Amino acid sequence: MEQLQRYLNHTKIDVVFKQNKDDFVVTEIPLYEFSGEGEHLVLKIRKKDLATWDAIEILAKYLNCSSREFGYAGLKDKNALTVQSISVHRKYEEALKSFQNENLKILETTYHNNKIKVGHLKGNKFFIRLKRVGAIEKRKIEEALGSIVTYGIPNYFGFQRFGIEGDNYKKGKDIIDGKLKEKRRNLKQMYINAYQSYLFNSWLSKRIEISKLIDAFEPKEIYQRLNLPLDVVKQMKKQKHPFKLMTGDLLSHYPFGKIFTIENLEEESLKFSERDRVPTGLLSGKRVKNSEGLAYEIEKEYEEKTGEDGARRFAWVFPEDISSNYKEDKNWFEVQFFLPKGSYATEVIAEIIHQ
Repeated sequence: MEQLQRYLNHTKIDVVFKQNKDDFVVTEIPLYEFSGEGEHLVLKIRKKDLATWDAIEILAKYLNCSSREFGYAGLKDKNALTVQSISVHRKYEEALKSFQNENLKILETTYHNNKIKVGHLKGNKFFIRLKRVGAIEKRKIEEALGSIVTYGIPNYFGFQRFGIEGDNYKKGKDIIDGKLKEKRRNLKQMYINAYQSYLFNSWLSKRIEISKLIDAFEPKEIYQRLNLPLDVVKQMKKQKHPFKLMTGDLLSHYPFGKIFTIENLEEESLKFSERDRVPTGLLSGKRVKNSEGLAYEIEKEYEEKTGEDGARRFAWVFPEDISSNYKEDKNWFEVQFFLPKGSYATEVIAEIIHQ
């Protein structure tokens, strides 16, 4: 897979980052407060070395029921210590009181009126520990975090989206091109989703490349290099945010709201800097709106008929509640932050250390 553009311009920071239960902790933040009443039992679980489906399978086997009886808001990684909420009918409450497992613990229980459904989460809090961080690396990481606090990060899909070998997107393209047949619906959809994600990442990387050129060169040079209208280049050059909006971009109110076409570049770029709205990128497919004009001239290079439903995805997000702690005696740098659902903590780290 091609190297993605990073908007921060520092060189690679040589530290150790490993996804494991000690150095990578994820805590799910529900979309709503559970009511405390109803026929569904909500289990707040803590798991290690288990994917969400693994944990559900263990509980289903213990209760002698189908895994489909469980509800969950999002799938959490195996290579982490994770805390999340899942639901099951409260008729199993008594049986679960004696449940014990070395890698899976029920921290607390409550009730709710509905089964937890996929997407019913606000986002996730992360704790990440970087190792072998000396004084120079510490300073560079703190500078990068300062930029992220100010400007946010590109909302790339993380490597987890592309499978263990990182090539699921190739299978997706082969399915679309008719070169590969996959009868299992869930696998077919996973491969095509990976290809949609690959196209999105490629588009976003291209837009960051253009944005960096606009920051680095004078408008006339950019006009000659990129063949963009000179008046638009001048407007983009004035934008303070490192990701440059262009005419025809589709924006979304942030952190949620309607999608709309940009009208006033100067005005909207200011609101983008204020975190009031963000640009969106295309997940190719059916029933999805395209950007227009100049923005579409770039977007169309990353558009394909996938056979699946398309969507618009935030191109940029703003991590919140960022804090850090440096343990000089161990050369550890610990960072904590919140991300909205669908965003990848590994991409925050990739932006910081330029993996």
